[in-house]
Amino acid sequence: MRRELFGPDHEALRETARTFVEREVVPHQDTWLEKGLVDRSAWLAAGAQGLLGIAAPAEYGGAGEDDYRYRLVLVEELARVGAASFNAGTSAQDDLVVPYLRDLGTAEQQAAWLPRLCTGEAIGALAMTEPGAGSDLQGIRTSAVRDGEGWRLSGSKTFITNGILADVVIVFARTDPEAGSRGYSLFLVESAADGFRRGRKLEKLGLRGNDTAELFFDDIVLPSTALLGTEGRGLAHLMERLPLERLSIGATSYAFARAAYDWTVEYCFGRRAFGQPIGDFQNTRFTLAEIATELDVAQAYHDRAVLALGDGSLTAVDAAKAKWWLTDLQNRVVDRCVQLHGGYGFMWEYPITRAYADARIQPIFGGTNEIMKEIIGRDIAKRANAGGATA
Repeated sequence: MRRELFGPDHEALRETARTFVEREVVPHQDTWLEKGLVDRSAWLAAGAQGLLGIAAPAEYGGAGEDDYRYRLVLVEELARVGAASFNAGTSAQDDLVVPYLRDLGTAEQQAAWLPRLCTGEAIGALAMTEPGAGSDLQGIRTSAVRDGEGWRLSGSKTFITNGILADVVIVFARTDPEAGSRGYSLFLVESAADGFRRGRKLEKLGLRGNDTAELFFDDIVLPSTALLGTEGRGLAHLMERLPLERLSIGATSYAFARAAYDWTVEYCFGRRAFGQPIGDFQNTRFTLAEIATELDVAQAYHDRAVLALGDGSLTAVDAAKAKWWLTDLQNRVVDRCVQLHGGYGFMWEYPITRAYADARIQPIFGGTNEIMKEIIGRDIAKRANAGGATA
């Protein structure tokens, strides 16, 4: 199926991204998987090529470009070589940290961090999840209380992407226990702050080259300038940015599902059994036909959602649909691709095996897919009860 999502400028960036990936990512992936983190040199190289901070304002070193298709180019090129761990790190930075700073940061906060995030000199993280509160953000216990003109932050977070390498962390904390949904705020916390402590670098099923960590905030004294956005609107700030976060997850799933399919087609018509390529057996062809069709159908919704994000019309419900469907699709596709690889699909040296492990987190983070269905279902019920359309 011909794809018309990208224009000449996007494809020009793809050439840069592909060269970067081949030179700075492919040779080092095994080392990153062994170490459990991506070398900072790769971040610096990405920044030097203009592949970081695309949405950051030009005066801070970014491209000032809201068009998510430019970000998607790098996602697809990383998917093409199975670089899920580096993609997880750059997505957390460019689809979460940079937009939060761009949209909510003061001029001083932006000047302090955006230039360094764009060059790769600094790495950012977003800390929401806690050991006792996963998708239930209002159940968090991390708190920030007034301390003179500033704040005192205490608590812990877990499953934090880029947690080991992060130089700055956006922390979601409770600031007023009596204010309900208006009792939460966001803070910029530097890793050099007294009381900032990193816990374990977590051993994960997949994304093993990304430094996912526990973080602890031991009575950290923060200046008033550490507040990001408006006091008491932390939960609202998160909700406003969930469409981008969830589309980012869905877009990643689509790119990696497509890559898994491409690897599998190549394998099936290069591998021979009983005197012919295994791709010539009817069962294999039927499976490939099913996958190809599912990917093409999903692509239509994916591309429409990307364009809707660009023109500001992507709703939270539509983003939830994209996140749920595309992440589940990735897992279905990769599972069938492993099967077509036979015993080699169980060998760690094959990218499809790593892709199988990497895919499993996609329906979980950014809000589980059960939460996505609840969001969609509530919207259906609301429309039905109001006498309107249900889809």
